[in-house]
Amino acid sequence: MHSERRSEPRFLGAPRQTGAALISPISVARWLLVLVVLAGIYFFHGFVVPVLAALVIAFASWPLYSRLLARVNGNRTLAASIAILLILGFIVGPVMFAATYAIHEVRDWIGWAVETNRTGAPTPDWIRVLPVVGGWLDMQWTRFLDHPGAIGELTQVVSGANIGNIYRVALAAGGKAFSLLLAMLFMLIALFFIYRDGQSFAAQVDRLGERILPTRWERFSRIVPATISSTVTGMTLIAIGEGIVLGVAYWIAGVPSAVTLGVLTGVMALFPGGAPLSFTLVSVYLVSSGSPVAGLALFAWGAIELFIVDKTLRPRLVGGPIKLPFLPTFFGLIGGVKTMGFLGLFIGPVLMALLVAIWREWIRDIEATEPVSPILLDPHAETTPRPEPERNVG
Repeated sequence: MHSERRSEPRFLGAPRQTGAALISPISVARWLLVLVVLAGIYFFHGFVVPVLAALVIAFASWPLYSRLLARVNGNRTLAASIAILLILGFIVGPVMFAATYAIHEVRDWIGWAVETNRTGAPTPDWIRVLPVVGGWLDMQWTRFLDHPGAIGELTQVVSGANIGNIYRVALAAGGKAFSLLLAMLFMLIALFFIYRDGQSFAAQVDRLGERILPTRWERFSRIVPATISSTVTGMTLIAIGEGIVLGVAYWIAGVPSAVTLGVLTGVMALFPGGAPLSFTLVSVYLVSSGSPVAGLALFAWGAIELFIVDKTLRPRLVGGPIKLPFLPTFFGLIGGVKTMGFLGLFIGPVLMALLVAIWREWIRDIEATEPVSPILLDPHAETTPRPEPERNVG
């Protein structure tokens, strides 16, 4: 039997009994691991944003999740399920409220459009008195809206000339809505498994990181969750607070649709310069519409409130363990939004915090390894060592 195996023909020649491998098995395994990771990134790069969103939510809500986990006696599956249901309620509730309010607002706009189409509408005074563009806007309003049947004519012209574009826009909007729904579903699935298995996976990542960066991994690995948690919590609380405070100010000043403008101001407060732009435009509207006192009072209140928030609350709530200067924070926010959209508001500052942390580590190492500069002695000072006083040895 053994002789029959040796007599079998081999197409590539007889095998060598001894020999060294061209590449070591460890190197092959490492390169295969790198290739598998790159292939995974290539095939699943479309799901990076939902996974990052799930990580951001998990880091921000992990203290609350830990309390929930303790309440259910450490049952991670049950705790993750309850947490997902609570997040769904937190998302669906405001969306339903906003949709109900939007229906009432759209109903009011439809009523205004029907009445304008029946009788026509003169140019509002606040549009007419706008500087620079007021005259041109008055002419356009008079041309398109200041006569009976204006809305119907405008709708017919727009829909008739651009029916193909409207159809394509409607299809694109439907596709975007479906993609957003799928991304939301995938984010919730990823969030469930992060809640359930996140602690064990973090321990594995820590072991791997300590092999790569033995002396610095612990500091770097703690910066990311702390920075994300503080950034998300701080920016969300500040945006909600500014939306509520300025929304109440809009209502007191008599601005129409104060709730809608308050919500928009809260959303704009997430972006750098968004809140000042919002209350400034509303103040300009009040001044132009014949309420200069209310407009100036609203602008003064918004400026004072923003100054207090930026000087007291924002430094305490946003920043985490790495207190970023203004310029890295600004670049992180703007670059994150430009690259990743709304999610970049939280990812951008985290990346800048990591860069600042690495930079400070390098500077600390350089300062630790620099030789101590010699002390410059005064040439006129006495250089001869003084004799020590005699000691009485008993």
